[in-house]
Amino acid sequence: MKNIWIIIVLLVVSCKSQYEVTKHIIQKTEIAPKNGSCTIELIPNKTIEFKTDNFGISYPIISDGENVLLKYTFKKNTIKNTQDGDYTEIIYAELNSNISNTTLNNENLQNVKLYFGRLCYCKGATGYYPITKGSFTVLKEENSTLNITATFKVLEVPQIISHFNESISLKSN
Repeated sequence: MKNIWIIIVLLVVSCKSQYEVTKHIIQKTEIAPKNGSCTIELIPNKTIEFKTDNFGISYPIISDGENVLLKYTFKKNTIKNTQDGDYTEIIYAELNSNISNTTLNNENLQNVKLYFGRLCYCKGATGYYPITKGSFTVLKEENSTLNITATFKVLEVPQIISHFNESISLKSN
């Protein structure tokens, strides 16, 4: 009988240690560079892979799947009356559908397909690049909140965003 109670307690504790994302969550971030804005998204039931076009530029293919995509976007404010002035940086990560505490560093960042995207009219310096230098952490809190922190550096192109620390509430609104 004692063993049954131990198993029940372990099941309850292990279920509480994971969160399942069942709806698309998007929120504007509190902190962003003063020349732009940032958003963070959790997109359920998706998977991502990166392909390369004929010019050697990588791009994402997002399709239906069983995981959750994390998408962090920085969009630079566009100068009025400027053509080709758009500038966006996107960070993608693919998380398990039952999100649990995760800490990854350097080459292990590819376990969650952590990629940096630079989208602009920047000849020879645009596309998506695997992040292999830095750290990525997902921590869950008791109140159905995820704290997501990333610090990273890509060597292939200049970047504005090299760090973010965001909290996302998974509670239904």
